[in-house]
Amino acid sequence: MICANRTCNRIVIEHVIRCSVVMTLIAAIAGCSVRQPTEIAQIEQAPAEALPFKGRLVQGDPAELPPSIAMSLSASSPVTFSYREELTHDEYHIPLWASALDPVTLFGSPLGDYGVTAFATLTIMDGDKVLGDYTAKAHVTKSYNLYSEPTHAELERAARAAVRAKIDQKVHADNAHLVEATSALGRSARDSSGQ
Repeated sequence: MICANRTCNRIVIEHVIRCSVVMTLIAAIAGCSVRQPTEIAQIEQAPAEALPFKGRLVQGDPAELPPSIAMSLSASSPVTFSYREELTHDEYHIPLWASALDPVTLFGSPLGDYGVTAFATLTIMDGDKVLGDYTAKAHVTKSYNLYSEPTHAELERAARAAVRAKIDQKVHADNAHLVEATSALGRSARDSSGQ
């Protein structure tokens, strides 16, 4: 029923506004689809230990190596390290029309996610002989809302730290094989020099 006088129209409009405010407050209190942004997890990593042998870096930046490899560098070693990282960025955004119509947007509901994937390879060689070949992948993501947004640099640092920790774990898990391979190299070098 449409009211002809202004007082009736005003009452209907005030009622609609009150209902909208009440519904928004109920949605906020009930936590309807409100999700707090997750913090970038700190990388759990054991203290770095140097490898039981030294190596020379032939590919990669010495400042961007996994900690155990960085601690095991030597310019005169016959063993070589080749390390490479690649980063890819991805984003997910809730459609603008959906977030504009969702009242919990004002209360910090996520509007999307930013992510970085780091892929790393480490090859340990002696001449043409591969002593170890390791790959790892790490993905870091963080939500953003109206009030806070992660930086790409923050996500890149976290992804690089995660992938380097994974490479370190793989190298340390393969430590026995690497020790055997490098000691065999030392024996063959001694045998050839004794002939």
